[in-house]
Amino acid sequence: MAVDLQTLGKAVKAAQYRQHRTLDTRLASIGSTLAQWDALRAIDNAPGASARELAATTFQSEQAFGTLAGRLVTQGLVDRSKGHGRRIEHRLTAEGKRILRAGHEVADSVLAECFEGLTAADRVSLLGLLHKLAARPDGDGG
Repeated sequence: MAVDLQTLGKAVKAAQYRQHRTLDTRLASIGSTLAQWDALRAIDNAPGASARELAATTFQSEQAFGTLAGRLVTQGLVDRSKGHGRRIEHRLTAEGKRILRAGHEVADSVLAECFEGLTAADRVSLLGLLHKLAARPDGDGG
C-alpha cells in the first residue's frame, strides 16, 4: 500500500507537536519550559560546552541559544565563564541541576503517555526508523 509522503510528514509533525505541547505544559509546573529544560539537559550532557555546540545540540541558532542562555543565567540555573579565546563555557548551578532532575521526572511521565499505544517492539522499530532518517544527508545542497 502506497503512503502519501505529505500525509506521512504531517503525521510525524503532529506526533512531535503533541509531545512538545504536553511537555511544555507540564514543565511549567516546575517553573521551566521545554526549551529551557532541553538547554539544561544539553549543558548537563556537555559541561563546559560552547554556545555554538549547545545551539547545535538543541536545534537552535547560536543567537537564539545565546538569548536563552542569558535567561537561564538570570534565573540562576546556569553559570557562564570565559573559556579559551572567545569561547564562553556553560555549566549548571545547583538550582539548574534541581530543575533538570524535576524535568526528567516530568518528561518520563509525558513520554510514557505519548508512547503507551506502542508495544516494546514497536518502540524499537520506530527508534530504528527515526535514526535511519536522521542519518541521511540534509539535501540542502550544503
